[in-house]
Amino acid sequence: MSKIEAGITGIHGWVPEYRLTNDELSTMVETSDEWIMQRIGIKERRILKEGATSDMGARAVEGLLKKTGTAPKDVELVICATITSDYHFPATANLISDKVGMKNAWSFDLSAACSGFVFGLQTAASFVQSGQYKKVVFVAADMMSAITDYTDRTTCPLFGDGAAAVLVEQVEEGLGVRDAILQADGGGVKYLHMKAGGSLRPPSYETIDAREHFVFQEGQAVFKVAVSKMADVSVEIMEKHGLTPDTLAWLVPHQANMRIIEAVARRMGIPREKVMINIEKYGNTTAATIPLCLWEWESQLKKGDNVILAAFGGGFTWGSLYLKWAYDGNDNND
Repeated sequence: MSKIEAGITGIHGWVPEYRLTNDELSTMVETSDEWIMQRIGIKERRILKEGATSDMGARAVEGLLKKTGTAPKDVELVICATITSDYHFPATANLISDKVGMKNAWSFDLSAACSGFVFGLQTAASFVQSGQYKKVVFVAADMMSAITDYTDRTTCPLFGDGAAAVLVEQVEEGLGVRDAILQADGGGVKYLHMKAGGSLRPPSYETIDAREHFVFQEGQAVFKVAVSKMADVSVEIMEKHGLTPDTLAWLVPHQANMRIIEAVARRMGIPREKVMINIEKYGNTTAATIPLCLWEWESQLKKGDNVILAAFGGGFTWGSLYLKWAYDGNDNND
């Protein structure tokens, strides 16, 4: 019996209309467009004014199903990568399934912070490769504005809201998800986490007054580890599969900080023209950054393209995934 190959057969993204610019941010905290662009590389970010993470996810999935001609009833499994779930429970994936009418699917959430898309794509592909499911919808969605402290000038310029969804199905032999190196180190929690809201520090007047329900990070420590970990696993997976900067079509890094993206690409020897970058207009949408890049570049992707996805997230989590693109983007583009 031949091995079942699994890959992305369609992708669609959705971002809110409202643009929070650097100039507007500078009226909220002591910062400037020049300061943010030099240090982070973000010009604006999208902010959801009404609704929640599941609403963005549902919009992305609706567009995906329409684009791929997939009936909601034919979807068998829905996975949502998010750290900004609508509720502690039920899973945001459950809510998305209900809103889109995917009544025959079971669903669950996956939490890996900014590595969510890489971790989740490997998970979705594994379900297809097992032969158990034929159509899996994987959504990456985060409403980071819900956990961003807009009085903290060190973190509020970083984050935006957005969602993207992919259809994962059986693909031709030799295409799809080829390999992944996924890692985690819980010791990184002290550098990047949300201090309160969980079972360790449940919500209280004290945690609210201390503004502990927002993203907290030690930027310098995170930067150092992010560059080394993202680059190390990406170089490892390239060497493992005999890939070179010439044979690699695209590097798709997590969009956290322009300096991190540039440093990772340099370590890998990848020229800028082969690196997908849209951080300037969307900021860090956490789990959604990588698929939003793939969605924007879909028309340029060609069947058989060698693509490396690389991410680093809070906790710490990090990983690299080698993907052989399964279709010509122009054949499946709006």
